[in-house]
Amino acid sequence: MSSETESSPFAALYRGNLIPLHAVLVGLTWIVHDYFVTLEDEIRYIWPQNRNIGKIMFLWVRYYSIALLLFDTVQIHVFSIPGITSDNLCVAMDSIIRVVGAISLWSVEIIMQLRVYALFKCSKKVAVINAVLFAGSIAGFSWILIHNAVRRRAVIAYAIHLPLPGCPVIHTGIEWAQWVPATAYEGVLFGFALFKTLESTAGRIQKGRRVSLYSLLLRDNILYFFAISCILVFNNLMVVGVTKIPWFSYGPFHAAVGVLTTRMLLNLQKAASPDIIASTFERSGSGNTEKSSRQTDLPWRAASGPTRRSGSIDSYSTEHSSPNTFPMRGIIDLEAPVTTA
Repeated sequence: MSSETESSPFAALYRGNLIPLHAVLVGLTWIVHDYFVTLEDEIRYIWPQNRNIGKIMFLWVRYYSIALLLFDTVQIHVFSIPGITSDNLCVAMDSIIRVVGAISLWSVEIIMQLRVYALFKCSKKVAVINAVLFAGSIAGFSWILIHNAVRRRAVIAYAIHLPLPGCPVIHTGIEWAQWVPATAYEGVLFGFALFKTLESTAGRIQKGRRVSLYSLLLRDNILYFFAISCILVFNNLMVVGVTKIPWFSYGPFHAAVGVLTTRMLLNLQKAASPDIIASTFERSGSGNTEKSSRQTDLPWRAASGPTRRSGSIDSYSTEHSSPNTFPMRGIIDLEAPVTTA
């Protein structure tokens, strides 16, 4: 009877350590598959651009996410080799995994801050609020990380010497709160984007306008913002144990954040493409397609609403065509053409 009682926790820990070995491969396969599926779009819309913040952020998130999944996969499988893990190594790696994952999330949140900044017409007030909250979320994450790291050795002490495939998968204390600051801040960004979308939709309905390119961009932003927020909430719920789903490592979460963000940026690049803008003008019967055929590395700025000229709507107002405007094509976008009913 006593042997069965003792073996039951060990069996649960052993099964818990096996799950990440398989789940991380799912995340790696997903992000590699998505890379090759979207590589043609990357070559077409990203590579020809001159160096700018939009291009740099896309390439950083794209390839850092892939490197992060490779790191997750190698780390989990190497640690499953008997004799590799130790108290010090498991404690150190636990913090390292969270930091490298946080770098990915913070990069995404910087991009989202720029998107919100653009949606609110480069409002300095909104930018300052987001910057302060962002710094607060990093500070909160760091404090919780240090708090958990100091206590991690005691938490895994009874299980570290068991013949487990890797470091013990044990969540206790306030580890559940590790991603709460980031989740809360993601909710703020989502709230900003949702407010702007509702405002744009209400204005379009009141004026009897059809769906514009700008409205589509807002809608897509909302979907991506919401999806990443849901990922973070789900991550927190898994740690707490509310979902009753065994912990399957950060691999799938890292893959989801990377794929969603690169997809969002690629969709913005496509919408910003001169070919897309030209076809939009042709369908709406307004605008000048010659102005839409400008080179792809033009400076991009925040959407500031249509400028009406001679009965048509010009999406390239001269007041913002200076070379000193923000070179953030695909993150801070041009004002979109709006068609009237």
